[in-house]
Amino acid sequence: MNLKKTIKTLAISLFLAVAPNHASAQDLIARQAPVDRKMAAVDTIMLRNITIKEEAESPASELYANWDNKYAHRATELPEHFNIDLRHFCMPTTSRVITSNFGSRWGRQHKGLDIKVYIGDTIRAAFSGKVRIVRYEGGGYGKYIVIRHNNGLETIYGHLSKQLVEENQTVRAGEVIGLGGNTGRSTGSHLHFETRLCGVALNPALMFDFREQDVTGDYYAFNRSTYDSESATATRLRGKQDGSTLASKDSDNDYATNDRTTSGLDDQIQYHKVVKGETLESISRKRGVTIAQICKLNHITKKMKLRPGQILRYS
Repeated sequence: MNLKKTIKTLAISLFLAVAPNHASAQDLIARQAPVDRKMAAVDTIMLRNITIKEEAESPASELYANWDNKYAHRATELPEHFNIDLRHFCMPTTSRVITSNFGSRWGRQHKGLDIKVYIGDTIRAAFSGKVRIVRYEGGGYGKYIVIRHNNGLETIYGHLSKQLVEENQTVRAGEVIGLGGNTGRSTGSHLHFETRLCGVALNPALMFDFREQDVTGDYYAFNRSTYDSESATATRLRGKQDGSTLASKDSDNDYATNDRTTSGLDDQIQYHKVVKGETLESISRKRGVTIAQICKLNHITKKMKLRPGQILRYS
């Protein structure tokens, strides 16, 4: 009987000894929960900041294995599907006139759109991103810029007269990056504009409507299986139209029209398209201006050799 009483007493004492500790453990867990939530929030913020920093250092890193400034484009494997965010855009030029479409041209593939601009017209970054290449290519793009964007695209701006950014510079959508020109393999001043995904040229008309000065939507859903048909449709809807108001190709001055409404400049600015055999002296006589004025307006010297198709501002 005494043994049972002793065991019962020990059991009660043990329970009383353990019970407070159990309550304290529950209190500790309860107090720890808000701390854990705060730490989780801090971790999320840190992770987000790290992601933002990585994207700034290497935009669209999930699509591109490296940042190689040797090549304007190097094609890699395209994803089957990819959603391209077109929000927060800026049209690269205020010009609404397309002079050449994406696709087959003169027996070769034309990888972008040619937009009518004049020497000195403002060219802007289409999206925020990081400048990958600023270079000159005499037999092709002339003075050109390549920008990689966080939405996965790379945009290329060719035939510029002046580049106003540097490689590895971060730019925002709408920031001025260069001036329109006629450098490289070009028969008249214009902007050659490309949109590439994983180094593969996509038809800019799928995403940009230059006549409406707008993008085609908030997103463009790239699909490898339907891309070709979608590209053809985009060209019909938003490319250069047959019977447009542009002068014919064999016109002596098709790029030198005085109609400046599409470029946003005033009507006092006038241009001359150089034809074979012309000199600065003959142009100055024809246009009624001095050679010095032509040189000053175009930032050239009197000894510069002119080439057919070159666009010169004379007023």
